Amino acid sequence: MSTAIEANGLVKRYGRRAAAALDDCSFRLPTGRISALVGPNGAGKSTLLTIAAGLSRPTSGSISVLGAAPGTHRAKVSYLAQSKPLYPQLSVADTLKVGAALNPERWDAAYASKIVEQGELDPKAKIRSLSGGQRTRVALALALGKRPELMLLDEPMADLDPLARHEMMGTLMADAAEHGTTVLMSSHIVTELADACDHLLLLGGGRIRLGGGIDDLIGAHSLVTGRGDLAPHTVVESRASGRGVTALIRRDGQLGEGWQVQEPSLEELLLAHLRSPDAPPLLTPGTTAAPRRTEVTA
Repeated sequence: MSTAIEANGLVKRYGRRAAAALDDCSFRLPTGRISALVGPNGAGKSTLLTIAAGLSRPTSGSISVLGAAPGTHRAKVSYLAQSKPLYPQLSVADTLKVGAALNPERWDAAYASKIVEQGELDPKAKIRSLSGGQRTRVALALALGKRPELMLLDEPMADLDPLARHEMMGTLMADAAEHGTTVLMSSHIVTELADACDHLLLLGGGRIRLGGGIDDLIGAHSLVTGRGDLAPHTVVESRASGRGVTALIRRDGQLGEGWQVQEPSLEELLLAHLRSPDAPPLLTPGTTAAPRRTEVTA
């Protein structure tokens, strides 16, 4: 299985005395996956995406994107920042022309125009006159119009209303499925992730705490309710529930009598790990980075 992004021991500090935004961050993202990048505010999600896009250098550690240093394959990578920077004085049509000029070998003009037309945008309208959601649509048209192999998206749908978000997510997922595009997308909307993504990276404390296929990660956990000893199972979170406890665990062998067992939802899995930052990390074999080979130091 080929690799879209691989990080090993990645560290990023903004100043010598500042806490690390990324701290020994290691993971592997296989190609063709639609991966959700989740974590609390300040976890380092935007930092990781900007490093992968080649717009920021790590303090130390190594990272490769499509088999090379970040920024090497700019024509094959689309990056959409939270701010969605566009030239406010340009029209929608002129913005797409800029996209074509910057990506002469890969630009799909018809596809980019279709995305804009689906939002019923006036091609002559200035970017500065558009709503936040409309600007997001234009920015996504630019990102998708270059037909990238890898898309890095930082909260791409945050300023869209639910209907527009559903439509744009459908467009994004259809494109990824048709062209085998790898997507790494940060988001706080769990229902959006469950419906659209097949892979998960949970970032906390500057490092990956959960990584792998969503089905595999859910299958590795059980939500149990009852009374008794949970040893030797790994308990991610436990809280009082009636006369017993409800706990999210990683099962190691059989449970004793008196426990009700069910599969957790993605939301239950994420919330339990977010509330329990000291829980042991879990990365599936396909998400574990190879042993460190080279060091990149800023």
